[in-house]
Amino acid sequence: MLYKLVRDNDEISGIEPVEFKDLSSFGKLEKDLENLIANNILELLFEDAKLMPIFQERSYQAEADIYALNENGELVIFELKRSSADAGAVQQALRYAEHAGQWTYQKLESKYRQYVKDENKSLVDAHLEAFELEHKLEPKEFNQKQHLIIIGSAADETLISSVDYWKKNGLNIDFLPYRIYELAGEKYFEFFAPPYDKHKNPADVKGVLFDTNRTYDEDGIWHMLENKRLEAYGDAKRFASHVNEGDIVFFSHKWCGVVAAARVKGKVFKPDNYTWYREVEFLTSVPSRADELAYMPFSKVSEFLGKSFFWARTIKVPYLTKAEALALVAELKSYLK
Repeated sequence: MLYKLVRDNDEISGIEPVEFKDLSSFGKLEKDLENLIANNILELLFEDAKLMPIFQERSYQAEADIYALNENGELVIFELKRSSADAGAVQQALRYAEHAGQWTYQKLESKYRQYVKDENKSLVDAHLEAFELEHKLEPKEFNQKQHLIIIGSAADETLISSVDYWKKNGLNIDFLPYRIYELAGEKYFEFFAPPYDKHKNPADVKGVLFDTNRTYDEDGIWHMLENKRLEAYGDAKRFASHVNEGDIVFFSHKWCGVVAAARVKGKVFKPDNYTWYREVEFLTSVPSRADELAYMPFSKVSEFLGKSFFWARTIKVPYLTKAEALALVAELKSYLK
């Protein structure tokens, strides 16, 4: 809940709750909430509980809104309500879980291939890359357990009672509220992550491992380094706005490692519909095309920080704290020598 501070002269005399809304207030559909959650599961909403979306519901099909996998290959099933949710949402989620709990690896892979529109894509390989595992999971290890997450703008007493009942009986189920506030003509989305909201303050300096787009453009890295920019392209261009002025970014080059670090300067530039970029000031030496590319391997980055990252994304979550980022900059300077 958001509260307005009530002031009496220079003293804070109390607080007043601010009215919140949901997507239906703005004529949006449940599908809009579904796409919003699916497109941001990994980058923003679940910073410390990484998930890999593998399927979204189809029109007129008895399916949950979103299906995702966690690092252990367990299936996470989302049931979304654009407005307030009641016990009926729990019953829906239970039906979907009963059905999906019987899916074989082949069924999961088939659904994933539909989702990514690639009939030859291996779910085992995609999962290995997404979670940077040392070894692939065996097909039989997938979908050994299911987790249920219900998302709505608010919960009535029947939903709370139902969720509590199933939790006491060993079912892994959670309700996560979202809210929309309209302040000074702008709309703001609020989301609460389990088991408690531990999202970092966006105003705090953070460290971000940012992809150089090698998969699609071998020269992308050089365009960034030579022009002192952090760039993002195409469907991923929005990620340029996920870093703020003062953040420390680490250039993550696929199949190699981290090649440089820089501090973000200024606003997001949008020269065309394909490219967004931020200007940066480098904190480490900058590689040259003429030299052999020096880098700190991903395994060393994880070992130094004591963290694993979702390497398959443009932004590698989780984010780093300011202290972690500065420590990695110092280590990177030493390593690149």
